[in-house]
Amino acid sequence: MTALRLDDLRQHIDVLRLPSGRTLAVRFVEPGDAKALQGYFRSLSVRSRYNRFLGAVSELPQAELDRFVHVGEFDRFSVIAVMTVDGFETIVGEARYGFEAATGRFEFGASVDDRWQGHGVGSALLRNLQCRAAALGASRMFGDTLRSNDVMIGLARKSGFNLVRQPDDWKLVRFEKQIDALPQEIPCASWRLAAQKSAPQPMA
Repeated sequence: MTALRLDDLRQHIDVLRLPSGRTLAVRFVEPGDAKALQGYFRSLSVRSRYNRFLGAVSELPQAELDRFVHVGEFDRFSVIAVMTVDGFETIVGEARYGFEAATGRFEFGASVDDRWQGHGVGSALLRNLQCRAAALGASRMFGDTLRSNDVMIGLARKSGFNLVRQPDDWKLVRFEKQIDALPQEIPCASWRLAAQKSAPQPMA
């Protein structure tokens, strides 16, 4: 699959409200975000980077960074959560996800800037990912994290995920959730666009 066009990406911007009343925008990563995204990962604490990538890294290798910013290739997508801080757009969280149409599975990984943990960013990002999973037609979404990652495990539980044994690695725990393919409301841009495309067209 070729990467999505920038015009396509910009249709999928979701503006979310945090408990504090501040707004948070979730949008697809664009090639021009590469420097800011790398800076975001470098600014994470050692522990947060270890939890995100399940191992010790100081930054994204160039090949991996290229994959992050070319959205849509091989059904893999990257989004960033941004806020205006001191007058500048600032990345406060990110997620990368993939969809397997044959099985209906939606797999994801995510992180939140250490300074913004505990402010509702993680919960908002997870809700948005559930919306994106539903828009793609997923029946189940899941992620893996280290058994020692109490923050992610707590967030997953709070968001209604079930914890199960990771089948391939005892050091990890998997959190998963069934996705309602027919939600009662259309909660984000991805759903609105999917609904518009599938709606019956008026007769000419």
